[in-house]
Amino acid sequence: MKVSAEAARRFLVARHFLAPARSVAGGLDGVLEVFRRFGSIQFDPIAVAGRNHDLVLHARVAGYEPAWCDVLYERREIFETTNKALSLVPASEFPWFRVGFGRKGPRFHARILAENAAVAERVLGRIRAEGALSAADFEPEHGAPQDWFGMPENVVRAVLEAYTVTGEIGLARREGNRRYHDLLERLLPAGLLAHEVPVREQLRHKLLSRYRAHGLLGAGGAGGTFDRIANPDSAPGRPGRNELRRELIEMGALVPVDVEGVRGQRFVLAEELALLQAPPEPTPSVAFIPPFDSLLWDNSLIARLFAFDYVWEGFFPPTKRRWGWYVLPICFGDRFVGRIEPRIDRDQDGVDVSGLWWEDGFAPRRADGFVDAMRDALRAYLRFAGTGRLEWPPHLAAERRLFRTRP
Repeated sequence: MKVSAEAARRFLVARHFLAPARSVAGGLDGVLEVFRRFGSIQFDPIAVAGRNHDLVLHARVAGYEPAWCDVLYERREIFETTNKALSLVPASEFPWFRVGFGRKGPRFHARILAENAAVAERVLGRIRAEGALSAADFEPEHGAPQDWFGMPENVVRAVLEAYTVTGEIGLARREGNRRYHDLLERLLPAGLLAHEVPVREQLRHKLLSRYRAHGLLGAGGAGGTFDRIANPDSAPGRPGRNELRRELIEMGALVPVDVEGVRGQRFVLAEELALLQAPPEPTPSVAFIPPFDSLLWDNSLIARLFAFDYVWEGFFPPTKRRWGWYVLPICFGDRFVGRIEPRIDRDQDGVDVSGLWWEDGFAPRRADGFVDAMRDALRAYLRFAGTGRLEWPPHLAAERRLFRTRP
């Protein structure tokens, strides 16, 4: 099957609930609807503009409130696991996520438990006796494990992660960015825990989950899209991604397509094929897309379909950034037209716009429907942030006048 670049672009916007933005009915059911389509939503603790999963849901669900996701977490209707990165996944899919990898793979975490057996036994014993605990509830112990930056890591923290990977414990709740762990049997129903799924089927499900999250991925992945599933090629006793993908195609779950101007085959979910063949016309609505939104996973596809160069600059030194640190692409209709860097200031009860950058050739005043759509998006974002105050820097005085959010 061959599709035009325009059809592929409109398809992605529509299947991501962005045509129009914030079009899913609000409430817990609306949040679950997004989870059911995407399969998982990436979690990131940086909250300068709102946490990533909250921003993902804010862009799709009308009147989204972060408390809705927290309620689903507390009810065990969603849970945390590693899926590409730390992600929130429907609890009903837990049996397909038993094979955990964590940050560095199962062998690494098994070694952590073996080399720190005394600490591991003490940690698990206290959780059994006392219930959900965090790393802060234990005296820190430092050893061989290293954190993301190569510094010595608290062994207790490493043990807690290792037990999560091996399935002994799970994440019970978060208080801010502090994670509390408890025995898995106290977190999920016995029937769900008793449901055993063969490893091959789990790996196939994880691969499919990445295609569910994005909608039009290729075979190679980009930016770690297929991390923590399997290598491309099969090895004795372990199927590779290419083999698993062929199985998904043979089963009718995935359909290969050729997209105009895009190198290599892409794959669409079979149930979304009709939408790809006849995507709706774009609507004049605006959404702010967070850095780890699955729509942005494949930077090269975004560049080819949307003519939009996107790289998250959070890890860049300030002198190397073209835009800013936590910048959100602005989606208007079926185009990316600019970037905005909002910061929620809890102390001053407001939102500060640190920067706003338009794509070359885009003129907000001349784009039909854009000004009203941008105002609506800003008002929605203020509601999301829990404030009514929006502050603009002096160099954006024209934008402040143009996009006034108060009558």
